[in-house]
Amino acid sequence: MSTHSILDPVLKDILRAITPLKEDWVVRFQIIDDLRVVVESIESLRGATVEPFGSFVSNLFTRWGDLDISIELPIGSYISSTGKKRKQMLLVELLSALKMKGGCRSLQFISNARVPILNFKSNRQGISCDISIDNLLGQMKCKVLLWINKIDDRFHDMVLLVKEWAKTHGINNSKTGTFNSYSLSLLVIFHFQTCVPAILPPLKDIYPRNMVDDLRGVRADAEKLIAETCEANISRFKSDRLRPINKSSLSQLFISFLAKFSDINSMASEMGICPYNGKWEQIQSNTRWLPKTYAIFVEDPFEQPQNTARSVSAGQLERISGVFQSTRHRLASGNLDQSSLLAELAQPRVSRFIMGPPSWNPNYSYSNNGGMYPPTRPHMQRVRQPPQQTQHRYDSQGTLSTARGPVQPSPKTQHFQNGSQGTRSNNSATTTRGSMQASAKTQELYFQKGSQGTSSNNSAKTTRGPAQQIWRQRSNT
Repeated sequence: MSTHSILDPVLKDILRAITPLKEDWVVRFQIIDDLRVVVESIESLRGATVEPFGSFVSNLFTRWGDLDISIELPIGSYISSTGKKRKQMLLVELLSALKMKGGCRSLQFISNARVPILNFKSNRQGISCDISIDNLLGQMKCKVLLWINKIDDRFHDMVLLVKEWAKTHGINNSKTGTFNSYSLSLLVIFHFQTCVPAILPPLKDIYPRNMVDDLRGVRADAEKLIAETCEANISRFKSDRLRPINKSSLSQLFISFLAKFSDINSMASEMGICPYNGKWEQIQSNTRWLPKTYAIFVEDPFEQPQNTARSVSAGQLERISGVFQSTRHRLASGNLDQSSLLAELAQPRVSRFIMGPPSWNPNYSYSNNGGMYPPTRPHMQRVRQPPQQTQHRYDSQGTLSTARGPVQPSPKTQHFQNGSQGTRSNNSATTTRGSMQASAKTQELYFQKGSQGTSSNNSAKTTRGPAQQIWRQRSNT
């Protein structure tokens, strides 16, 4: 049997094991609601909204993934420019309130990070949470990753598989000098840009400006402009019938991913990874990256010239390169079976989930510490797309641009619905996506457009088609 014929079903098994259940979405919304109650009790945060972002909003998280949350301060309709010291003070107040409230453990205030963070583990399944203040840029980054899922489903699958493999080998932890999950997602994007034929375009063809520079002024206008531009350019890319189609399987893409970055240690001494342009770039030729002070440079396409891999140390980069090489060689050895592949590609709890030990029960799920917990409802469906809570609607008008070049930011192009600001709500929603019916009970929390939280008893019923987006005609009134 060929390597691919053995590897493909194992990768699919891993995906089935790590793809979130509806219950995994629900528990994260419960954590968000718990935090909202605490935030409302703090006088200096009165009126602030609690808004998820990161892999949860981009739909690139696994069952055991962490949860990123931004607390957006109430300053009217304009984008906040809160200083670092004030963010630190507010997080200290939140830390004290969380200690008094309970419901979490292992609280850690990381004050000296470029973006100050409060980290804790929720008592709800031990999910790790990172809290920041006014992190609108982080929210917009994860929305673009969500929209990239529209181009090719393999992007979602590869990101989850790569992150699981990286965690298995201890190279997905910025605290220990290895890659963070955002960097790994950008490596997958870069791989999809540089494989032949390319699966994804250079990100400048999706958003042709430095996004961080456009997040100013009225928040609704800035978000809408970015969403419109990305939607038009993604639609233009997908509708190009002259574009060659890459038909590689997941196993082929995974093996070529390992091959591409096996010598990343030596490459990084002279070359940087630039997803914005979709190519390797000479560090000495890019004045934005000088002087070279990092072991490896993976440029943030939305916040140039920031390095998303700045935490990677020289010693760990050598080990990272070795992990790429060793996994590549093992997969090429030909001496493969399900057990050996799972040991190489997945963490023990995932292997147990797939292999099914004697104590395994299909009505139970594994918690973050490897234990088991009963679901609130048996036989939960796995969810490949974000529940409707993480979406909100913009009005839309006109048709998509068919121009040959990338659409520049303009208020007249059609656009996505984005995940957005958190609100306190008792709304219920019913979502249809293909044959999957989402229970109204799992739709109790959803997000609306606006800069401040609101309360509502309205109900909403929404139908989502295969394109994952909801479109509404703009009113002329």
